[in-house]
Amino acid sequence: MLGTLASCHRPWKLDAQDINVQKALPPLQFALTEAQTGQTVTAGQFRGKVVMLYFGYTNCPDVCPLTLYHVAQMVRSLGNSARDVRFLFVTVDPDRDTLATLNKYVALFGAPEILGLRGGPAQLQAVAGRYHAAYSVHPSPDPAQYAVTHSAAIYVFNREGKPEFMIAGLSSQTPDMPGITRDLRHLVDHDSI
Repeated sequence: MLGTLASCHRPWKLDAQDINVQKALPPLQFALTEAQTGQTVTAGQFRGKVVMLYFGYTNCPDVCPLTLYHVAQMVRSLGNSARDVRFLFVTVDPDRDTLATLNKYVALFGAPEILGLRGGPAQLQAVAGRYHAAYSVHPSPDPAQYAVTHSAAIYVFNREGKPEFMIAGLSSQTPDMPGITRDLRHLVDHDSI
């Protein structure tokens, strides 16, 4: 029986898009304020963890909450391996997303591996620009006119802070949770893809 199972195992293989991500993106680097502690954290403090980096905002009506809901499910499905994963939610709307607001928001998803990060405009622009994450904020005193847009990709880095792949589609109603979780578990278990 063991021989039969072994012969069914497919070798791990990256697709062309993942290889391009590894070539195009720089290593994880930032200095931002962590919402729960109010302390500045750097990318170096997450060495040894698989890091998922995401840019969003707490007033997002659909994309962000659905993405974080799916991330929380995915992290829970990792069981004990979840301790080796961190999901960093970087707000693109720091004017409204205070540390308290951001901390309360990420706590709603019930996964301690999800952390809220905040920076000033220059810090945010530098980090988002480093990973080609698009966003725009058009403030207005009228909440109905306050407009924020952002890209929805999740950038995944290995334990050494090197880019491995990007996750897209977690904001859809039916993402490929088994496939994405499998990719993440492989990275957690093997240190790199």
